[in-house]
Amino acid sequence: MEKFAEQFLNLEIMAAAWPTVVQGLWVTLLICLVVIPMGMAGGLLAALASLSPRRAVRWPMIAFVDFFRAIPPLVLLIFVYAGLPFAGLDISPFTAVAVAFFLNNSAYYGEIFRAGLLSVGTGQAEAARSTGLTAGQSLAHVVLPQAVRNVLPDLISNTVEVVKLTSLASVVSLGEMLHQADLARSVTYNASPIVLAAGIYLAILWPCVRLISRFERRMAT
Repeated sequence: MEKFAEQFLNLEIMAAAWPTVVQGLWVTLLICLVVIPMGMAGGLLAALASLSPRRAVRWPMIAFVDFFRAIPPLVLLIFVYAGLPFAGLDISPFTAVAVAFFLNNSAYYGEIFRAGLLSVGTGQAEAARSTGLTAGQSLAHVVLPQAVRNVLPDLISNTVEVVKLTSLASVVSLGEMLHQADLARSVTYNASPIVLAAGIYLAILWPCVRLISRFERRMAT
């Protein structure tokens, strides 16, 4: 047990690695601030397009969602980072992460928004239109708020997954939290910085997990 604590729970090494890990935490938060709003916006557009009455719009969007939900995000990230330069697009690691995660999360958020929109009865939109609202106003003020409320636990759950997904950015040497913790591990030959990073992830995401459970219980009643 003493050897385990020395290798994984060494407080002195954690204290020494703290500035390095926190530096990576800011990069992780920056990725989230870029990817999550972009993913939600892209997902909403994907949901609306996949419900379009026009086949020329609906079927390509369904194919887009299915493809990017099926492809592993790590493979997508490597393809974007290593493949686009061959097409003449030399992008930074941060841009590669933003593009890959945007495509991946737009597909997942799109399915969540689509389920939410389908959960709202068509009578809601028809009643809103009968009051003089346009189709866009009916969607924005009547249908969409109800749809978001119905799938709010799923939206939060997917957002938690996005935060954990940022750890894949270490593959393209972007200095997010896990990458920085691994650098500290390679210098100290000790896994305590990795455990420190895991503890920070837990501290950030645990309240979100509890919030999801609270919403699920409230909606069940």
